[in-house]
Amino acid sequence: MDEEKAYSQNGVFAHLELLEARAYEAAVKQEEMEQQEEKLARLKARVQELRLQRDKLRAKVDLQQKEQLGKKGAVSNAAQPSARAVLEWKIKSLKAMLQIFYLTGISGKLSKRGVCFCISTAYEGTYLDSYHLDLLTKPEVQIYRHSIPIFIPLQQIAKKYLQTDIRRFLSVLSNHLNAYVGRRYQADQLQEHFSGQIKGTLQRNSLCNLLVFNYNVSSESKTFPFNVRLLYGDPCCSLPTEVVISCTPDAPASLAETAAAHSDLFRRVALHKAFRSFSSAGPV
Repeated sequence: MDEEKAYSQNGVFAHLELLEARAYEAAVKQEEMEQQEEKLARLKARVQELRLQRDKLRAKVDLQQKEQLGKKGAVSNAAQPSARAVLEWKIKSLKAMLQIFYLTGISGKLSKRGVCFCISTAYEGTYLDSYHLDLLTKPEVQIYRHSIPIFIPLQQIAKKYLQTDIRRFLSVLSNHLNAYVGRRYQADQLQEHFSGQIKGTLQRNSLCNLLVFNYNVSSESKTFPFNVRLLYGDPCCSLPTEVVISCTPDAPASLAETAAAHSDLFRRVALHKAFRSFSSAGPV
């Protein structure tokens, strides 16, 4: 009898130790997430600050350009500017732009034939890829060479903005690239950190605007597969515009609510963060 009592006590102690270990792990994860959120908040504040500086610089450059054009108009009256004057104005504008875009991940330098831009991309404070774009400025602005992925609609963006608004052209192109690397980064993080939860292979296209994968959800001591289809309809956004989650016909009715909750989370937060939230929540 004494041996059974001692064995029972040992079992209770072992269970308590297991619970304490789990509580400690949860506390560590919570602390890490809070630190990451604080870091992200600081980075977002810095980005907002840089954007305000960029807007002020843009306004200042626009004002200087208008004043310069006004002075030239007063001297030459209604005379058309010469080709050399137009070229000088383009060069000055490009120099001003290089200073402005440096604050937004776009840097560049003047070359003998035009200007060379470097577009750096990042997602949630993590710097990712850089892409290069060489523009010719004579006789008109045109793309000379670049490292932009073929599935980014570079020519369409250029046709719409390049000749009339280079700033807008670079801004839209940067938005496309940052959204693409953001979607790709989320898919990579999902495969790297949650491969144990993913059933089979995560399917994605080159632009990463369509993701299809399966993962298991536990309910009533059983495991059921969720089939997920994420469509990113906005090419300048890293979050899906359409989420479809389906389950097997024999799944319990309670999983419908779980699928709806997961669908909402996929629309609002990064893919790997959504799975981290699922893991911490535990089985249904």
